[in-house]
Amino acid sequence: MLRPDAPERIVRELDWNLLRTFVVLAQSGSITEAAGKLRLAQPSVSAALKRLEERVGKQLIVRGAGQFHLTEAGEALRREAVEIQGSILRIATLMRDVTDEIRGHLRIALASHVVCPLFDRVLAEFHAAHPRATVSLEVRSSAEAIAGVADKSASLAVCLVRERNPRLEYRRLYREFFGLYCGPPHPLFGREGLTRADLAGQSAVGFETDRLGGILQAVTLLRAEAEMRDEMVGVSSHLEEVRRMIVAGLGIGALPLHVAARDVADGLLWRLPPYDDPPPADVHVVWNPRTRMNRAERTFLATLTEAIEATPIEERTYS
Repeated sequence: MLRPDAPERIVRELDWNLLRTFVVLAQSGSITEAAGKLRLAQPSVSAALKRLEERVGKQLIVRGAGQFHLTEAGEALRREAVEIQGSILRIATLMRDVTDEIRGHLRIALASHVVCPLFDRVLAEFHAAHPRATVSLEVRSSAEAIAGVADKSASLAVCLVRERNPRLEYRRLYREFFGLYCGPPHPLFGREGLTRADLAGQSAVGFETDRLGGILQAVTLLRAEAEMRDEMVGVSSHLEEVRRMIVAGLGIGALPLHVAARDVADGLLWRLPPYDDPPPADVHVVWNPRTRMNRAERTFLATLTEAIEATPIEERTYS
């Protein structure tokens, strides 16, 4: 007799609708909240959870007496169920893509500071060659972009990487360097001959990932070495908003040198010390090899990775 959690029995008896209900439950704070999201009666949701726990032979959610949280087995199932949901959502796209002409939708999650001529060239060439394919560019934090690739809601990501997920693939797209800047209202704006000591005690603005242990830790250390204030007066996950705060004079902030160059030339930003050995950051292309990509996604990814491999890193380094 097969155990309740035997793989063969789970494959034969598990209903996707139970997994769908569980994903919503895992994202909710109670049975009542999940029932509202699913537009079902609370007893129906409770019964679905009970059937799922019987199918897998494990308690998935601790509930009752003010408690509602996933067990270890529940968290493991949630991770897999989210991936399964992503795969199911892509089935219609895959079926629609069966044609001689390359169609399909390409969803790219990008960090907000991505400025890369090579990427722009590949995007332009892809559209010229395959005009029926559609593209969406979604600006997210680097962590959110990678999460989108992991759960298959994004075709690929272009972002900074702190820790590599062994389930994902990575290619370095380009290297950039960060410098410190201030805007016209700031007392240091336009001053020549500044040293790092002139930054001591100054207020800062920056990215939400600009902290010790974050993706932009090197920038955090740059501020610390200049003895600037630890607490930032303004933060954002979008480069455009960090730039806005710097230009408005809220504080000193770090930006990629090649991105800030035009604003420096236009008199909107002023580069501050240190000028030597600016901290580098590598921007990567990230994708999920377990994602069943449509033809547009496969073609774009192949074109981009071929362009990366054909271009020396020196030509993909922006300083």
